[in-house]
Amino acid sequence: MSLQPSIIFSLTPAGQRLAQRIQSVEKNIQSLHRPDAFTTTVQQYFQAGHPLIMICASGIVVRTLATVLKDKYQDPPVLVLDEQGQFVIPLLSGHEGGANEWARQLADKLGAQHVLTSNADFTHPRYVAGMGCERSVPIKYLQTLLAEGLSKISLSNKDLTAIASIELKSDEVNLLALANQLKLETHFYPAETLITYDEQLTQRSEIVFRETGCYGVAEAAALACAEQLTGTRAELILPKIKNTKATLAIARAYPKNKDYK
Repeated sequence: MSLQPSIIFSLTPAGQRLAQRIQSVEKNIQSLHRPDAFTTTVQQYFQAGHPLIMICASGIVVRTLATVLKDKYQDPPVLVLDEQGQFVIPLLSGHEGGANEWARQLADKLGAQHVLTSNADFTHPRYVAGMGCERSVPIKYLQTLLAEGLSKISLSNKDLTAIASIELKSDEVNLLALANQLKLETHFYPAETLITYDEQLTQRSEIVFRETGCYGVAEAAALACAEQLTGTRAELILPKIKNTKATLAIARAYPKNKDYK
């Protein structure tokens, strides 16, 4: 899902109260109640890439966004909720934009029902942690960095499928120990594979290239592994973060045997 702050739009007092509830359980989210020039305001946030939560009738949302829709690969996710907070509907960009998973998580937090409107059963995405590290890194540097990264995107260790890195790290004792501790698969890739993800990297390092033969380990390994596990294109949901001895990025992809709207 987009790294832009999510925006809640509400139109009634009950909707405003629900918006306050959502803000208490969601991170990085803003609320706008009955803004002036409603249609223009909603469209501006949507076109700027902000995920939207619309507490109103779905017909209002459709009419408001109809003229600015592009496609499911470019539009940010949009959820629709009734003002009592009983139902959470992923209306736009359910699969590619992450609205299906976002709706499921929000419904769990609110004690609401997640309503999937596509013609396929919901399939959970695969999350992969790509990690790079110094040789003989103490495990605490890996553990604390992973915990920090997961907290930034509201995930936990249990959401991960695998830890991935470059082949040079396939014998890194504490990287393997971390994966074993968390009961996660490990996947290691040659630099020749990782460099094919160069255009998708948010950060490129000449130093890393001189040392490894690719411009970034954490992001490229996460993308490569997520795509290998699902057979579909992956996206970075946590760009590279680091501490003094390790780097981390997290990628997500969905299995290709499901066709979401």
